[in-house]
Amino acid sequence: MMPKVLILMGSKSDLPVAEKGISLLKKFGIDHEIHVASAHRTPKRVEDIVTKSDADVFIAIAGLSAALPGVVASLTTRPVIGVPVSGAVNLDALLSVTQMPPGIPVAAVGLDRGDNAAILAAEIISVGTQAMRKKLADYRKEMEQKVIADSESVK
Repeated sequence: MMPKVLILMGSKSDLPVAEKGISLLKKFGIDHEIHVASAHRTPKRVEDIVTKSDADVFIAIAGLSAALPGVVASLTTRPVIGVPVSGAVNLDALLSVTQMPPGIPVAAVGLDRGDNAAILAAEIISVGTQAMRKKLADYRKEMEQKVIADSESVK
């Protein structure tokens, strides 16, 4: 069975953040699915999606009060990565994702970092597969080469 990541967005406006991660999940060959489900406006939908999912890792993207990652974590024992979305008051989303109560952890990445969420999901999945570790190492080498090329281009 292929590793799988389920991405939940609190609203469709979070799609640009999700797309950063989706491109990397595709690059790493990780199956994924994406849904819009609000922790506050559609809590039953969130519960149904999470409890019926066979995903290995969840990525929950939300802004404002950013309750979605914590709600997802409360519904599963699988890893949850929270992505706070920037907005008028960034601190609210950051604190909501990072300040979880004991026993219900959420891994957090920076504001709008759907790409880092995908990489972290791949790293979690790589615990069980050498092939994924190789893909991640290759990706880091690509990043290194890009920085070196950028340096050469500004000389």
